[in-house]
Amino acid sequence: MNFVVSSSSLLKHLQTISGVLTTSNTLPILDNFLFEINEKTLRVSASDIETTMKTTFEVDANETGKICIPAKLLLDVLKNLPDQPLTFTINPEGYGIEITYTNGKSKMVGYNGDDFPKVREIENTNSTLIKGEVLADAINKTIFATGTDDLRPVMSGVFCQFTTDDMTFVATDAHKLVRYRRSDSTSSGNSSFILPKKALNMLKNNLGGQADAEVKIEFNDSNAVFNFKDIELTCRLIDGKYPNYEAVIPQENPNVLTVDRESLLRSIKRVSIFANKTTHQVQLKISGSELAISAEDIDFSNEAKERLTCSYDGTDMEIGFNSRFIIEMLSNISSDEIKLMMSQPNRAGLIVPAVQENEHEDILMLVMPVMVNS
Repeated sequence: MNFVVSSSSLLKHLQTISGVLTTSNTLPILDNFLFEINEKTLRVSASDIETTMKTTFEVDANETGKICIPAKLLLDVLKNLPDQPLTFTINPEGYGIEITYTNGKSKMVGYNGDDFPKVREIENTNSTLIKGEVLADAINKTIFATGTDDLRPVMSGVFCQFTTDDMTFVATDAHKLVRYRRSDSTSSGNSSFILPKKALNMLKNNLGGQADAEVKIEFNDSNAVFNFKDIELTCRLIDGKYPNYEAVIPQENPNVLTVDRESLLRSIKRVSIFANKTTHQVQLKISGSELAISAEDIDFSNEAKERLTCSYDGTDMEIGFNSRFIIEMLSNISSDEIKLMMSQPNRAGLIVPAVQENEHEDILMLVMPVMVNS
């Protein structure tokens, strides 16, 4: 089995799917790429059982066949080759692989392609289409709020809810929550599932330069398949019932602070350097048109205070937050100004853009307070 392929093209395609590979595979065969040739088309797969990615592209070949090629070895070779045609000569008897290039050749031993785990066709699926740009935005603005608690696996992914009116993406770890909604993306019916973090990261990394791509999503109760451009990603969904996120979003928030997002972000970054390293607590004291931001670490006698001008409608308030959560949230909102809506110092605060830049986009971030040191 022989084929000729551009070294840079092959490297680019392998790198798009190589993120699926892990160093702790229980099956040694998963340390390989599966190469499948069907005349002029080469399809390469990488898998960790839970998540499988495939990429398809044209090569110069007139045969069919498949073989598993050691992933790390192949990537290391390609990274150190200048762009040139490579000739792969594969011996189906002993799975020997010879790669010939301009000034030399290398040999390695592969494995039987039939031993690579097969991805089952998913049945009884629902499907929907979504723009690559919308999906990338949804992932970028929610993935940071996912949890890491193994005892609550449903919180380790992003909850995707499709209706005939909109699409909603939700992430929470019980301390913070993000709800991202798009009214310009709809589905033919109502459905929902929880996407695992690894699949989300793979989608995020590969949708970056493909904003105009149309992503087809097919899913059932246990699996989802994403198709865009020359990539297919199949992943196992997280099983379980997602918490009722709407129930934790406070509806009455009479105290509304409006402030420049960038100024607040920079100020909290500076002040939080002096915060307690366990609680990361910063305090916001709001009265009239002045916002005082402070942090202290009593153990080391460290403290910092800053003041910002703001617009505030409500009663004077002092409230504490984990600075890391606020920094993450402010970094993932693109508007110039934000609103922090609050009811009481011991109730969750809501962060929303002061002005929605995109009429089809609705983003809401919730953050739980921490007790203010008296």
